[in-house]
Amino acid sequence: MISHRLQDTALRYFLEVVRSGSVSEAAARLSVSPSAVSRQVAGLEDLLGLPLFERRPRGMVPSAAGELLAAHARRGALEADRVVSDIQALRGLRRGLIRVCASGGFAVEFLPRAMALFRAGHPGMQFHMRAAAPAAVTQAVLDGDADIGLTYSRAAERDIEVQHRQVSPVIAIMRPDHPLARHASVTLAQMHPYPIALPDGDNTARQLFDIACSQRRLVFEPALVTGQFEALTHFVLHGGGLSLAGEVTVRERVRRGELHAAQIRERAVNGRAIELQTLAGRTLPEGVHAFLGHLRALLPAPPAQRAATIAPDPKNDTPP
Repeated sequence: MISHRLQDTALRYFLEVVRSGSVSEAAARLSVSPSAVSRQVAGLEDLLGLPLFERRPRGMVPSAAGELLAAHARRGALEADRVVSDIQALRGLRRGLIRVCASGGFAVEFLPRAMALFRAGHPGMQFHMRAAAPAAVTQAVLDGDADIGLTYSRAAERDIEVQHRQVSPVIAIMRPDHPLARHASVTLAQMHPYPIALPDGDNTARQLFDIACSQRRLVFEPALVTGQFEALTHFVLHGGGLSLAGEVTVRERVRRGELHAAQIRERAVNGRAIELQTLAGRTLPEGVHAFLGHLRALLPAPPAQRAATIAPDPKNDTPP
């Protein structure tokens, strides 16, 4: 990449060792010899007068000085990417790469649709998308491995700038012919008699659901537990029972009539938010900035769907 030529060789080699945890692995990724990488790292250590790594049996871990230098190097790499992108825009190339890391549910339909719509107006833009657990999404942004993070968050993160935030309650999803599908909202007690598929324990929807169940002293015995969102959805579509989701992740399937979504009338399930995250203090390339605006416009639910998923159900008089 052109931007690599704008970065100091020693810092590039050092940062690759940080990412890979190994001189030999870093050398393989950089297509250079391990001795070349070692010389560059040793030169930085001599210059700074401090060791940059702790050598451990399972690899190399940055020292306190190494962590500080890595943060500087990452910002320098991102700034070089931005400069190259802006120069290309001046030349009229109108192209660029946008790296997005997102929680799994967003990667199924919302983001691919958003990217296709964006490319309709900006055909020169390219995307790289990776799905990860919420904490890993934020870490990818902090490490400079993603320009944009789209994830569920329950607390503020240091060095993260939140470009957009909206409350995202956990909802129950089911087939339109399910007995509970006549309700716009349901209680845990109403859900309890039916088979349910649940995400793994590190999923925020599962965590909030478990808190709500604990508060109600209800124990659900899931028919399926999986970290694959599509597996949960297909369990529901094939008549297996209920599952959990966020409104954004199932929005299009609800709109097409494939699924019914019902609010879970428990305060605990409202304790998370969707966040669009970028690295604090970073000047974003024009393409990334434009795509952020595009996502901000698409994330809020259309008024009709918002009413259907969030408004209390007047026909359901079961107390919350």
